[in-house]
Amino acid sequence: MTGNLYRGQAGLPFSSSLRIYEPLEAFPPEQQRQLVAEGSKAGSRAAIENAELQASLGRITRSGGDPFPTGRTDLVRMTRVPGGRHAAGSATAANKEDHDAGRLLYCPSQLVIRAGLAANALMDGVHSPLADLLIPVSQRDKHQIRIDRINAGEDAKRVHTRASTWGIPFSWFSLFTESDRKDVVESEGRILTVRVWTPITEALDRARFAVAHLALAAPDLDMLDDLTQLTEWLELFHVQSMVELDYGAVADKVYPDESPMDVRLGIECLAEGDMTGAAAAYRRLASRWIPIRQLARAS
Repeated sequence: MTGNLYRGQAGLPFSSSLRIYEPLEAFPPEQQRQLVAEGSKAGSRAAIENAELQASLGRITRSGGDPFPTGRTDLVRMTRVPGGRHAAGSATAANKEDHDAGRLLYCPSQLVIRAGLAANALMDGVHSPLADLLIPVSQRDKHQIRIDRINAGEDAKRVHTRASTWGIPFSWFSLFTESDRKDVVESEGRILTVRVWTPITEALDRARFAVAHLALAAPDLDMLDDLTQLTEWLELFHVQSMVELDYGAVADKVYPDESPMDVRLGIECLAEGDMTGAAAAYRRLASRWIPIRQLARAS
């Protein structure tokens, strides 16, 4: 069942994520110990994705009407990057890799914080009357206590994961290029996901380039606001972090994907006043992603 959940996501909406992986020294000391402990228990990446999905399904059917994660445990994703030295005093014997093996970077799931943000967004959206029925005030107040407890002990301003359903925001693609490292995860002839990686310094340079050009060429474009917020978010993290775009199950529908190139070309064409080229880049993006987004309205 677990494997089937990971492959098919149990018929759930396509979900994609943008994640930041930071070095251990970027976290407060107490959280460092928690990350090392949770990371040492973590299995394969597929096992982590399955565990997160199963936990979310379990919360939906939980008795008592509380759909929020409790925070008793928090899944931790890790990746290893070549080279680099650990900051003095920031690592224990359990995570002191030698120089050749590279260093570990950590991305905590922060489910309690993210669930609270998602609930707030739902309450502020067009479906707020329905949200009142789905998430009673008593449960929201109870969850706020969990959030306050976390805020007291951690730097909760740095939310390491952004999620999107039924497609990937075009602004996310501006952070990546075709030459970035890719991990294509396949099973039984299907693409389970594609993960694209880039150093945060590269992602920031690309985001700032896009913001500067769109501000001059297309200041009314919604994507400019998205990119501005994305840049401000990236600036919160450690300079030696990595950025991961995880396509999720939608990868099987769109990969191989040239969206990063199309977004870059579209922005460059706008900056040069080439409206024909910009329109062509947008048409390629739309033909690839609009059918995916329409699935959200399918019965």
